[in-house]
Amino acid sequence: MSGGAVAAPDGGLRCPWGLSTEDYLTYHDTEWGRPVHGDDALFERLCLEAFQSGLSWLTILRRRETFRTAFAGFKIAAVAKFTDADRERLLADPGIIRNRAKVDATLANAKVLADWPAGELDELIWSYAPDPAGRTAPRELGDVPAVTPESTALAKELKKRSIRFVGPTTAYALMQACGLVDDHLADCVARGGATVG
Repeated sequence: MSGGAVAAPDGGLRCPWGLSTEDYLTYHDTEWGRPVHGDDALFERLCLEAFQSGLSWLTILRRRETFRTAFAGFKIAAVAKFTDADRERLLADPGIIRNRAKVDATLANAKVLADWPAGELDELIWSYAPDPAGRTAPRELGDVPAVTPESTALAKELKKRSIRFVGPTTAYALMQACGLVDDHLADCVARGGATVG
């Protein structure tokens, strides 16, 4: 298989990764690369990208609803109030990824973010969105970077502000998923936020 866009069963061209499972196809066509705003929504994506580190995104995607239930809908104010008993509950929950470092980072990050003014996380993350005019649409998967200067700078700024478990690669995955960059391939029907289906 080439790294270029591939025809889906409906005949439309898609990024190849989006065709491997029905879950991925739905996510690719309706969510990935579309702008996400709001502190809680971005906190959720930040947490899930951290939990994904070292795993397949599909593992996280298929457990997302369980994660949402376990982490109070990723409402920053609610997660910031989690107790040691909540932490133990999370570490015993087979429906999420029970990685102690990732759970601890999520709880610590919520406590930090709960002290930020409303809208600050959204504003901070989106301030690192590169100018789309300066980016060429990728033609093949090999044209899509794993890290960029912007994601490196975003990760550095988040770390400086005591946000844990977000390196340059995780920051770039967040930027892709939340629409700060459009890494749908040039021939993909979902490029530019187009409605698919």
